[in-house]
Amino acid sequence: MSLRYALLALLTAAPMTGYEASRRFQSSVGHVWHAPDSQIYPELRKMEAEGLLAVEAVEDGGRGEKRYYRPTEAGIAALKAWMETPLKYAPDRDPAHLKAAYFEFASLEAARRTLRDHIEHYEGLLEQWERQIYEVDSGTSQVLSQRLAGRSRAEHDRIAAFKRFAYEGLVARAHAEIAWARSGLRMLDGYSAST
Repeated sequence: MSLRYALLALLTAAPMTGYEASRRFQSSVGHVWHAPDSQIYPELRKMEAEGLLAVEAVEDGGRGEKRYYRPTEAGIAALKAWMETPLKYAPDRDPAHLKAAYFEFASLEAARRTLRDHIEHYEGLLEQWERQIYEVDSGTSQVLSQRLAGRSRAEHDRIAAFKRFAYEGLVARAHAEIAWARSGLRMLDGYSAST
């Protein structure tokens, strides 16, 4: 259900077509909540049917219509209600940590490969998340710029700070995962030296 609230939050910045919402989702909200197009488009239609989104059809230069989604009052109320609801954490499903718990069944090289892949994965995410912080700080985030355009100047710093705070948490997580995997590589090196 979090996908709908992520979409509602995204669409509060500006009305968007399904295509625009999907692209902007992937480049902003998608860093904290992954969803493929195959989930986004059906959710937009479902939210429209439930009265959470309104749609304005605009002629697209003889190529049909573009449908622009925007949250309704009911959609904004649903988003606010969700924000007031305590989080319910899903049970962890972490394949890297699961594999690490059973490295005794892997060759040392396979275990090393798992940890090197984990480092590479989180280094890629770290780069993306640090880029998001840079865009927030430099004012070059397109989605944030749209969101700020509809808000008073007094709110700008607070809104940007919340976005930065979310990405700082992801950056800290990436650093922790990289450090964990590097310590695992050192541990494996110790075992290979003793055999």
